[in-house]
Amino acid sequence: MTKPGGDAVGVVGAGTMGSGIAQVCATAGLQVVLVDVSAEQLRRGQDGIAASLGTLEKKGRLPAPVAEIAGRIRVSTDLADLSRAGCVIEAAFEDVGVKTDIFRRLDRACVPGTILASNTSSISITSLAAATSRPELVVGMHFMNPVPLMGVVELVRGLRTSDATLAAVRALAERLGKTTVESRDVPGFIANRVLMPMVNEAIFALDEGVASAEDIDAMMRGLNFPLGPLALADLIGLDVCLAILEVLQRDLGDPKYRPAPLLRRHVAAGWLGRKTGRGFHVYEGKGA
Repeated sequence: MTKPGGDAVGVVGAGTMGSGIAQVCATAGLQVVLVDVSAEQLRRGQDGIAASLGTLEKKGRLPAPVAEIAGRIRVSTDLADLSRAGCVIEAAFEDVGVKTDIFRRLDRACVPGTILASNTSSISITSLAAATSRPELVVGMHFMNPVPLMGVVELVRGLRTSDATLAAVRALAERLGKTTVESRDVPGFIANRVLMPMVNEAIFALDEGVASAEDIDAMMRGLNFPLGPLALADLIGLDVCLAILEVLQRDLGDPKYRPAPLLRRHVAAGWLGRKTGRGFHVYEGKGA
């Protein structure tokens, strides 16, 4: 971790990914400031963290009591409260306009030397860095969902990211108990460059009546995938999948990344997967 924030980490966005990142940082003994524009979203994020920590505690997988870990997380609706963090990890919705605006504001709010990392799964780190006065301190730090359980973090080096910045976020990820892989700053990086075409093809197969969602997922689990592609899309969020595919299609200019029409229809209907209770599968209760 870098100074001046010492062991303080900032997280922007209290949704599924942001709250998960805050949780693993606090579990590793770091002080965390979790920021979101919505007080209600912060409350939901805190509730989700408490539930996740409770489950891990019952399994004997926590290094400290739930109350102690949760007590390391402070919430705020003001980016100014991140001013002294050593590293700030942005985990907002996968939209280049939203993320660029956040990076501009973080650049103004944070002291010189603060690393600004993005949890983006597809958007150019170089372009986000260009919105700041510290491009050498901007880096991609792509966590996988669910963050407390997934063991890998994808580090993405922008055109102007320094060696020291990359080393610092690698050390942070390792402190969190994660394995790191490094990707060039290309659309989709490693994970989604490979994963999203498979998910998209499964959606095309479903739309064409090749098989049911259950059978498509069962077939892929039979090939030793831990989760079928349609169930995985539901877990990621169909709106997020659509956003990633649109970035791949636009930035790579290849029609093979064209999002399946059925994916667009589900997103338009508000069937976004587990977080809404329905996607390609139906779940018991919203956010099951």
